[in-house]
Amino acid sequence: MIKKLLKNLGLAILIVFIIAQFFGPEKNDGDIASVEAFLEDTNPPEDVKMILKTACFDCHSDHTRYPWYNNITPVNYWLADHIRHGKGDFNVSKWNDYSDKKKDHKLEELAEEVEEGHMPLPSYTWTHSDAKLSEEQIEAVEAWVKTARLKYAFLKEAE
Repeated sequence: MIKKLLKNLGLAILIVFIIAQFFGPEKNDGDIASVEAFLEDTNPPEDVKMILKTACFDCHSDHTRYPWYNNITPVNYWLADHIRHGKGDFNVSKWNDYSDKKKDHKLEELAEEVEEGHMPLPSYTWTHSDAKLSEEQIEAVEAWVKTARLKYAFLKEAE
């Protein structure tokens, strides 16, 4: 009796899992060109630009490079939630919508999160090992942020 019940339960779960594969969250597949205003305004050196592309833009822009496992429900919902939270905190594609004060603050937060090892998230670097930052890369990001923030400190004084 219990064996039959477990078999039926397993079959029901399998059917639900298969049906769920036909549904998924909306994808964050905007144009990568949406990050250009951020790059032009903050002027990162090439090494930092690559770090941003590899470790930041998937969750903090309107363009995400999706891995193959994004096609599996419920993993795709988990990824979509990470992206939604990431863009909610900081979206480089909306850079021109930020005030100078907010731009300065976002850059400050970016440096702090990277320095403290909170970004990129460990759950991201598990599957994107190239996004795991070395001490040298962290220092490069911090130096770039320091330089980029000078512009906003000047603009805040001018207000």
